[in-house]
Amino acid sequence: MRVQSLTLVAASAALLAPTTPPTATVPHRRPAGKARGCAPVSRGRYRPDAGRPATIPVCGLRGAVFWKSDMDIDRDGRPTRRCSRRTDPGFSPAAACAQSDGRRPDAERLPCIVLPAPSRVGNHRAHGLGGGSVAAVVHRGRVRYAAVGDTGHRDIIGEASYPTARRLGIPADPRAGGTRSGVTCIVFEHSKAKHIENHAAAVAEGERLARKLVHGDSPRPR
Repeated sequence: MRVQSLTLVAASAALLAPTTPPTATVPHRRPAGKARGCAPVSRGRYRPDAGRPATIPVCGLRGAVFWKSDMDIDRDGRPTRRCSRRTDPGFSPAAACAQSDGRRPDAERLPCIVLPAPSRVGNHRAHGLGGGSVAAVVHRGRVRYAAVGDTGHRDIIGEASYPTARRLGIPADPRAGGTRSGVTCIVFEHSKAKHIENHAAAVAEGERLARKLVHGDSPRPR
């Protein structure tokens, strides 16, 4: 693991220390009152799963947004041996983001995360986020980079692809896998992997932006 990845682990732990959630609804990017370690940029809070309380704010940094949540396993995209309706009853081939060749992302090989669809809770587009945006995902001392590859439920956050989970050491079965807590996701504003299917490009861009983040500089798009 590279030095900047270790630094990012430490930075994410500090950012996401246990906080007392703010009680007021936040209508703008930089609220005057904030919980320790979190300046909320979402107008409300997201649920980790359907039917569970909405407790997760999206927080702002200079050049990035972040949250801490569970991880559910997303296998939507191009059908493969491990990712299909046979392996996941909720599988859908219609992932929201397409590759540069028009095909859907490879659900078995491409590390991706899922953003909530725009809603009254929050709108990722207001922060320059969308398909191909670059994210750093942190869990138990590991950092892995991924691109935004899908859009999910409007009020639920904390979903990532099968290979993202596997690379973080998280069980990747869609029915029994995932983890209930402890995942930090940092998504860099106005970032873009040149081609969503090019994971090496997402890693290179993620490492560049992570260096800027941990050294206190605001990441800028290329």
